[in-house]
Amino acid sequence: MKEKKIMKELILIFWLFIIGSVLGYLYEMVLVLFQKGYFESRQGLIYGPFTPVYGIGAVMYYFILHNIKTKNKVRVFFITMLLGGITEYLCSFIQEKAFGTISWDYSYLFFNINGRTSLLHCTYWGIAGLLYITYIDPLLEKLRQKTDKISLKIVTLILFVFILFDINISCLAANRQSERKKGIEAENKIHIFLDKYYPDEYMDKIFANKKDVSFTGEK
Repeated sequence: MKEKKIMKELILIFWLFIIGSVLGYLYEMVLVLFQKGYFESRQGLIYGPFTPVYGIGAVMYYFILHNIKTKNKVRVFFITMLLGGITEYLCSFIQEKAFGTISWDYSYLFFNINGRTSLLHCTYWGIAGLLYITYIDPLLEKLRQKTDKISLKIVTLILFVFILFDINISCLAANRQSERKKGIEAENKIHIFLDKYYPDEYMDKIFANKKDVSFTGEK
């Protein structure tokens, strides 16, 4: 019985990650359209409309808000504002240290923290928290009631395998691109495969907002 309950929670959390990632991708695409007047890729993974930082943020919302059990909108706003800012900062930090790149830089804004997050974007996270408890939370309750369905479990498993592959190939390709820019030649069949199917031109098109930075500490 306990294992069944854990499985239900894992299915719910996985779908929350997917929903957050897709909504985040759509938000970024619309935002760029208004800012630049044209569509530009804001994918966080090579395949599919996913921007994982938003999915991670949504999962963090779930864990925190589910445990504190509050519907007070002022509390929710400030909690998710802080939580989102921390998530955004950590994702930027990890990306830089792992791949030598960043996907956003808020150094031009007042009240930014190392360019990784800012008061303005923390405010956006707070607003997203209010939207979460208003729209996403009720949706999760409906989804929770369907987690026993075999069809949902099958779709979840297929999508999970795909996302796992997507994350791994994205990380491998990003790391290999970083190595190429350092002048490191292909040393094995995996490197050759990545160089052939995920060259710089392809990677730069997918991750159009990615910037190269040094590994020498904070910006």
